[in-house]
Amino acid sequence: LQDVINYRFNSYFEKPNNHDFIHEIVAPNLESDYSIYSGFIKESKLDFPARLALILSLSPHIRPQVLDPFFVKNSDFNRGFTEFGGFKGEHHCGFIPTGETFAFLYSGLDIGMRMESMRIFDTNHHFHKMKVLTIGGTKEHEPYLSGSLILTIDYIDLLTLGEIKKPTFSSIFPATLVETSANWEDLVLDRKTRVTVDHMLAWINNSETILHDWDMKNKIKPGYRALFHGPPGTGKTLTASLLGKSTGKDVYKIDVSMISSKWVGETEKNLARIFDTAETKDWILFFDEADSIFGKRTSSGGSNEKQSNQEISYLLQRTEEYPGIVILASNLMGNIDEAFIRRFQSMINFKIPTWNERLRLWKKAFEGSLFLDEGVDLKAIAKEYEIAGGAIVNILKFCSIKAVQRGDKRIIEKDIVEGVKYELMKEGKVH
Repeated sequence: LQDVINYRFNSYFEKPNNHDFIHEIVAPNLESDYSIYSGFIKESKLDFPARLALILSLSPHIRPQVLDPFFVKNSDFNRGFTEFGGFKGEHHCGFIPTGETFAFLYSGLDIGMRMESMRIFDTNHHFHKMKVLTIGGTKEHEPYLSGSLILTIDYIDLLTLGEIKKPTFSSIFPATLVETSANWEDLVLDRKTRVTVDHMLAWINNSETILHDWDMKNKIKPGYRALFHGPPGTGKTLTASLLGKSTGKDVYKIDVSMISSKWVGETEKNLARIFDTAETKDWILFFDEADSIFGKRTSSGGSNEKQSNQEISYLLQRTEEYPGIVILASNLMGNIDEAFIRRFQSMINFKIPTWNERLRLWKKAFEGSLFLDEGVDLKAIAKEYEIAGGAIVNILKFCSIKAVQRGDKRIIEKDIVEGVKYELMKEGKVH
């Protein structure tokens, strides 16, 4: 990169040069280099301009001073050179390259080469398909190449640290990695629900066979959309977690409240960041309490309704295009827009467990190092109290705290009943 910069500046300012043409500068030979960076270049079969764009976008992160020559001022106008592109960051005091910077380095003032250089940013280029390098931040009506040259965070991590880090929850990425220590045996569902979940699991495990080995990719879309609906605590989140755990896929639970925005277009932008980040990762996206952004469209004609309908249409488009698994969770199926429902491959109803299922949940919850006091009748408790598995786990925690306060490991019936009543109070079922 330093050689290219020296060549281009000498050529531009008509100074003595070691080369007559940019392609005389030979990119480093990486045959005996076994770094992650080298491996990526070889595997991607990057040509000269692609390698130049890649190292240019990486340089502010590893050696920003190499770009300092671009701060030279045009003495005729007492400002930077338009053709150099770039800008100084808000906090970063170094030079941040734009698409214009790359075009200048590669093509100088050669219009033909400039047109050629723009192919780096085509949608059919490897950089776009693999979400490696993009042009970002272009203002409306401004030239496309004026946008900053953005190496995505995944590839900054890969090319510098040797691995792609899992994203952390933030306002930019409002999603949390969901993991569980439970197994399928810990999930208690009625037979019909379990059959539908197994059907979904079969797709996740065998989609490659169906799409590619059976040559169905032109007939069947690669993604899978499911609606989990039912009361809180009935196993929707646990099922999503187990689908990921058993198939080796990360499950990200989206904080819908942080995606929704009253500002026009902001909800779509927030959703775009989620889907763009996930697109090449094969993640399972889990939208809990999805009603607020996947809810029914209205036809009153107001500006708020129009904005909401636009958001739903955008969501519909992105969920259909997403090649992985999208799960929407809702407490009430009737709250979800019918346009989504028609496109779901599975609509899975998570019901309040029957008393037999509740008994299994009670037994699973209290097995282990804790022991039940004499006289505790889990069968009678399961019959009397109609509560979900999530509430039973909360009751286990309540009883554990009571037991440790007593200084033993006994679970007594009084504590269980008190915990049950507390859960029912939270649901508004008792006062």
